[in-house]
Amino acid sequence: MTDYGKEWPKDQGHLQLLSIFHYVFAGLTGFFSLFFLIYIFIGIMVLVIPGKSTDQEAAMFMGWIFIVVGVIVIAFSWTIVGLLIAAGRNLTRHRKHTFCLVVAAFSTLLMPLGTILGVFTLVVLMRPSVKALFENKQPVLVDQSSQAEQRE
Repeated sequence: MTDYGKEWPKDQGHLQLLSIFHYVFAGLTGFFSLFFLIYIFIGIMVLVIPGKSTDQEAAMFMGWIFIVVGVIVIAFSWTIVGLLIAAGRNLTRHRKHTFCLVVAAFSTLLMPLGTILGVFTLVVLMRPSVKALFENKQPVLVDQSSQAEQRE
C-alpha cells in the first residue's frame, strides 16, 4: 500500500489554492464578458434610431447581428463561469475528479490565464496522491516512533 499520508497536507493546500484561482478566473471571465453588452447596446440603437441610410434592411440586419453576437458571447462566457465555479467548489470538496479534469483541460483554451490555470490544475489532479484523495481513501497514518525504531 502506498504511503500518501505525507503528501495529503501538501495536496490539500494545492487544491485549495487552485480552487481560489478558479474563483478568481471565473470572476475575471464574467467581468470581461460584460463588455459584450456594448454589442447589444449598439444593436438596439441601430434598430431603434432611424438612420439616414438608403438601405434600411441592411441596417436592421446589422443591428440584429450585433444583438445576437453579444447575447451568444455573454451566454457562452457565463456558462464557462459556471463551470469554473463548480470546478473550484469540487476541488475544495475533493469531489468529481473527472469533471475537474475536463474543466481544467477546457480552460487551457482560454489564453493566457486559463492556460496557466488549466495546466497547473491538470498537473496537480494527475498525481496519484490527489486521485486517492478524491476517491476518499483514508491516508496511511505512519507512527513516528515505529519509524525511528526501524532506523536504529
